[in-house]
Amino acid sequence: MLPAFAPDEIRIDQPTRQARLKWVMVVDRDLNPGLIANAVGCLAAAVGHAVPTLLGPGGADAVGQHHPGLPWTGCSILAADRAKVAAVRAKAIGKIGVHVVDMPEPAQTSRVYQEYLDTLALSDDLRYYAISLVGPRNVVDKLVGGLRLLG
Repeated sequence: MLPAFAPDEIRIDQPTRQARLKWVMVVDRDLNPGLIANAVGCLAAAVGHAVPTLLGPGGADAVGQHHPGLPWTGCSILAADRAKVAAVRAKAIGKIGVHVVDMPEPAQTSRVYQEYLDTLALSDDLRYYAISLVGPRNVVDKLVGGLRLLG
């Protein structure tokens, strides 16, 4: 079952640290900035689709222009080396209540989505460019403990 917030847990008036769930991404710090940006964008799209309660309401500015809702929970982007990204993913996969989205290398090297799926089906040793975790704050904190923000 995917993690989600009950309606009464969606508190846009409180600091993100008080939310029951936590959302983080862990990226391979050795990737070039373009690959990192692409991975983060793709992971965010997948997570937003799977866990829509992470998105807050939109709002209008002073001249009436509407701005779509953004994640009210925040999302920390953390950096790690390639081995650590894979290790965090491996540990997270087995945790109940943690939603894992990953960006393996073939996702960025394939130019046709079906080619990506075909490559996945034949791969038993993937390199992960980035992963995204959404789950109980204490569990996610233990999984990514010691990692620093991408800088």
